Amino acid sequence: MQLKQLELAGGGTLTVYLRDCCERMPNVLDRPLVLVVPGGGYTHVSPRESDPVALQFAAAGYHTAVLHYAVGESARDALPMRQLAQAIGLVQQHAEQWNILPDKIALCGFSAGAHNAAMYSVYWDKPILTDHYQVSEEKLRPAATILGYTLSDYLFMKATEKDEMGTLLFDASVTSLLGEATPSDRTLKEVSPALLVTEKTPPMFLWATASDALVPVGHTLRMGMALSERDIPFEM
Repeated sequence: MQLKQLELAGGGTLTVYLRDCCERMPNVLDRPLVLVVPGGGYTHVSPRESDPVALQFAAAGYHTAVLHYAVGESARDALPMRQLAQAIGLVQQHAEQWNILPDKIALCGFSAGAHNAAMYSVYWDKPILTDHYQVSEEKLRPAATILGYTLSDYLFMKATEKDEMGTLLFDASVTSLLGEATPSDRTLKEVSPALLVTEKTPPMFLWATASDALVPVGHTLRMGMALSERDIPFEM
């Protein structure tokens, strides 16, 4: 296995795990890649959802990568999502050299990382990314997205009754992402991917647990309903 670490604008990094090629197995010279986006409430990047997840995908036969994106005050102005676009662009750029199938790059996010992956999944074809990087939509298209206990609807989160820990998580996440603890509903909608699904949103696998007190399962259910209403293939 080869390990490569690439620097991203804004202080992020992309760690890539490449399976070795074997000429005696010509059908697997080129492989899909799963790009892991750990959680952490936009205050940190969780190590539990980083390398351990990537290595499981590598063991299953995939190339894989882990995105360490901007958090805290650095997470504003959509930088985490733009760093995800940078990461996909770098993988696309090296696809032939690294034996990656360029049309089979999937995202796998957890919690706030799942929110980042979900945001990317509804904004990948929008000017906020295509114009910013001066690239065509096709260079940024994700093949599929896996969302684990995703935060998909900040308006729902705002209205949900929360315990002390849930309130702290919500306030910290919103402040890191938007720069204020009480943004307007219009601003919250702009970062609520369940409200922004289009016909170009990629197929998804969604999962969560009903007992999750920090990120209620309602976020996953809302994302699933939004995909269903637009006939986007998904499993939950």
